[in-house]
Amino acid sequence: MAAQDNSDIEALIALMAKLPGLGPRSARRAVLHLIRKRALVLTPLADAMSRVAETARECLNCGNVGTSDICSLCADETRENGELCVVEDVADLWAMERANVFRGRYHVLGGTLSALDAVGPEDLRIPRLVDRVATEGVSEVILALNATIDGQTTAHYIADQLAGRVKLTSLAQGVPIGGELDYLDDGTISAALRARKEL
Repeated sequence: MAAQDNSDIEALIALMAKLPGLGPRSARRAVLHLIRKRALVLTPLADAMSRVAETARECLNCGNVGTSDICSLCADETRENGELCVVEDVADLWAMERANVFRGRYHVLGGTLSALDAVGPEDLRIPRLVDRVATEGVSEVILALNATIDGQTTAHYIADQLAGRVKLTSLAQGVPIGGELDYLDDGTISAALRARKEL
């Protein structure tokens, strides 16, 4: 019996270790904490995870994660329809929402183009993006993609697909607030210099 109980705990540790930011040692500490706080943390966590496993789904419109076919952001009538912010994944959308500066709509691509990983336009939500621009009265598409080679390749592809149909913009790149030049990489300094503005 004890061996079976131990294998259940080891299985939980192995599953926790698959989470981003947790390795085997961190997972072991987390599981030990959960067991010690069983009534306060473990049981409510297990219940919440069970509910989310049953109800979570991707929004049919934008690709966000929610508990209904149309997410709360797409259903929010107070959001502006003219601006559409394109992001790589849901984590990027949530980061934009956390900043609380954008009141338009979103479109989650589900990744970036990558020849190395055999990810083409048909594997992403790019056709849906083109359709939304054509049917939803979008006046500006903001490409908020990561400043990686795949992110920039994806941005250029999308720009080619939407050229002449809508205003295209991208997030500024360069020196972060609180950043010191001595600690920045050459690419960041170069981007900041190219995107300089008049004072």
